[in-house]
Amino acid sequence: METTGFERHDHGACIRDGVSAVDARCRELGLQFTPVRRRVLELLLEGHRALGAYDILDRLREEGLGSQPPVAYRALDFLVKHGFAHKIERLNAFVACACPGESHMPAFLICRQCDKVAEAEADMRDGRLGESAAAVGFRIERAVVEAEGLCPSCQGAAA
Repeated sequence: METTGFERHDHGACIRDGVSAVDARCRELGLQFTPVRRRVLELLLEGHRALGAYDILDRLREEGLGSQPPVAYRALDFLVKHGFAHKIERLNAFVACACPGESHMPAFLICRQCDKVAEAEADMRDGRLGESAAAVGFRIERAVVEAEGLCPSCQGAAA
């Protein structure tokens, strides 16, 4: 898995590819990818920034797709439950998954200046944490790593 989120790229293609991947996975699993769920995913893919549920709800309200908090929360719950999005605990916000439908343990690189979020692989079953866990008979099933710092653009702006 490549680290994605900070490099310059075609956001239109990123959104199309992400939505297409999730749409295909939903069809494969027999899940309903409703217009609201699709739009929430598109919003999460737009700028690789973590969005709070109320930010998403504001956009949905503006677009006539719902005005009550459960609308946004249900869509986010669906996306997270099926591995199409992740919750960033530190920000109490959500980001689209860089590799939807794949089993992985992501790490999040969060720019403290612009709030962009990049997703990287952080399989804790290997390395020192995995070794420590194995030594005490513990099996890691899920881990969340969130690192805060400055992205390349913000580092350049600060120089």
